[in-house]
Formats: sequence, structure tokens, C-alpha cells
Amino acid sequence: MPARSRPAAVMAPAYEHRDGYALIDTGAIRANAAVLAAQVAPAGLCAVVKAGGYGHGAPEVARAALDGGATWLAVALVEEGRELRAERIAAPILVLSEPPPAAMDEVVASRLTPTIYTRPGLDALRHAVGRAGGRPPFPVHVKVDTGMHRVGAAPGEAVDLALDVAADPALDLEGFWTHLAVADEVDNPYNTTQLDLYDHALDALAGHGVRPRVRHAANSGGALWHPRARYDLVRCGIALYGLAPDAEGITRPPVPALRPALSLRAGVSYVKEVAAKERVSYGLRYTLAQESVIATVPLGYADGVPRVLSAVGGEVLVGGRRCPIAGTVTMDQIMVDCGPGAEVRSGDEVVLIGRQGDQTITAWDWAVAAGTIAYEVVCGISSRVPRVYDHTWPGPPAGS
Repeated sequence: MPARSRPAAVMAPAYEHRDGYALIDTGAIRANAAVLAAQVAPAGLCAVVKAGGYGHGAPEVARAALDGGATWLAVALVEEGRELRAERIAAPILVLSEPPPAAMDEVVASRLTPTIYTRPGLDALRHAVGRAGGRPPFPVHVKVDTGMHRVGAAPGEAVDLALDVAADPALDLEGFWTHLAVADEVDNPYNTTQLDLYDHALDALAGHGVRPRVRHAANSGGALWHPRARYDLVRCGIALYGLAPDAEGITRPPVPALRPALSLRAGVSYVKEVAAKERVSYGLRYTLAQESVIATVPLGYADGVPRVLSAVGGEVLVGGRRCPIAGTVTMDQIMVDCGPGAEVRSGDEVVLIGRQGDQTITAWDWAVAAGTIAYEVVCGISSRVPRVYDHTWPGPPAGS
């Protein structure tokens, strides 16, 4: 039985005494960025690194993605952009939602590129740029809502905002963009509806002699499967991390060329033999049909292991075998039914997500079982799980 050991390439974790960690393969991030950049060329690749790089670690992901061919980064929050600047990352950083007025001074100071879709937001940015003074025109991206109805100005309003930006010598209308609601549904005609509305808005701007340099509409699904949506830039989040945008897309090219970048591993913390007919964990819902070896693993729902897995046949890998989670997932630990007479010792490696031997459990396996999406699985791995970084990368694929 292999003993659990962390790779040599380790970022000092905040919880250094925990016998569990998320292994982040930054080589996979680089390789995925290279695959995506080649797929969407001549459009550029924007690596979406919000939410702590989808749970992978934003600064590390950002550096790897830029090394692999990304030219832009995107975040959800001004604070996320500030974190990247503090790490001396100089690439353009797009803030995907309009920052609050009180944050605009920080936007300007940190050289973040704001998304704008309201008049108060534009006014607040103008005031912040004016207070900063002595700078070249400050880049702005205006967002048009073409039908997702989350954020973004209605097409006519977005055109008016963009024209106002273009007319202001202190501002630069660098970008004009939208977001697709069903890009992972390849044949859904709503994608065409949204792109038509976006093109009509672009045509309206062109009618006034205004042509934004960076047009963008594609998220990962758009980048992978909708060539029309690529324009000048695509914004890839989940695909950058080696995961399909939806469960049906796992085998749809070019997803098989991507490599999942995160695995979740731990060491067995305790082992005992439990008699037949005994029941295990909270609620005593798991009954042993025969005497079995039960291994305790020190990761639980507070670490991001979905509690529902215990009710839907969740498994982990021990010694290259799939073993069921035995009973309710608890806050800090799970129990695993390793079977009668299993040779399992404290310290042996357990893989919750990832590969061991010839067996693999993926974030999408968890997501499908739990009735959610892989995004939520990887983002849900909590901050008390140390991130360990493996920076090995053999280089881009031949011909890329």
C-alpha cells in the first residue's frame, strides 16, 4: 500500500500539519492554456482566475496560464485583482462585474480594467481617473446584456455608454463584451440569438465610427464549441483547469486534450476492524454486511467533501481500488470501507479526486453524483486544505 507523501514542489501551506492537501499541477494549467490558445487563435486567451483560481490558487494559476499563452486575466472582485498586482503580475486584468463606486480609486491605482454598465459606475470611474491625474486614457470595457440578465446594460443603453466613454479623452473604450448563457449547449439556438444582438450593438457603434479593439463574448463553452463567438478574445475559466463546462462535454473535442489540474489527497489517519452488522458514522445509516476494515480520512464537508456523497454511493481510491465512503460525511473526516482483511495502515494515501493506479475519480464524478457542477466542487475545496504545487511542465504540444 503506497504511503502518502507530498511532492517536492510545495508552497508553504497555512495548515502544514494537516494530512490532506490539494495537489495543483501547474504544468497542466500551462498545457491547457496552450491548447486553448491554439484552439481560438487568432483570438487572444483571457484566463479567468476569480474565486482563488477556481480553488486552485489565483497567483499560481495566473502565472502558469500566462506562461502557456494567455494574454489577459479576469477576476470578479477588485480585491482579487489587487492580490494579483501584489504578486507582481503585470498582465491586463479585467474585472468582470462593475466595481462599486467606492472601489474605483483602487481600480485606477491597481491598473485594473473595469467593466462598466451603469451611468453611476461610469461617473465614479471618471472621478477616480480625474483624481489620479496625469495618466494616459484609462481603458474601459462596456458590457451589454444580450439575454442572460445577470449584469450588463440593455443593448441601446450599452451603446450609449460606450459612445460616452469613446468621447471622453480621459477614457479609452478598449472593450465591448457580452456573456453567453447556454454556451455549453452546443445546439441551443439561444446562442445565435445572443450573438446576433451583440453584433447589432457592435454595428450601432460602428455607425458612429466607434470600433472597440477588444470584442469578446465567449466563455469556456463558447471558446471550445462556438467559433463565431471568439471575436478578439475568449474568457476561459473551467476549461483552463482541465474540466468540461458540462458533463455531456467531457468527451467532446477538444476537452479530451485538456488535463485536470487538481487532485485531492489525504493520508489515512486511523484504521480499525469493525464487526459485521455494526453501523458507522452519524445517523448510523451505513451497516456492515461483514467484518471490514474501516479507514478514517481527515477531510470532511468543512474541507469541501460534499456531505451528500455518503448517500449517493461516493467512493475514494485506496491502494488503487475504489472503496465506498462508509456512512455520513462528517465535518472534518470521512470513514472508508476498505473491505474484509484489507491491508491498510495509517499514512497510506487516499485519493478523493484524481488518479491512483489505473483508477480515476473526477470532479465531474462528484458533481454528477451530488447533483451539481464541477465548478462548485473545485471552488468548494476550502482554504483549510493546503494547496501543494507541482510546477513540472514538459513544454507546449508539438506544433502549437
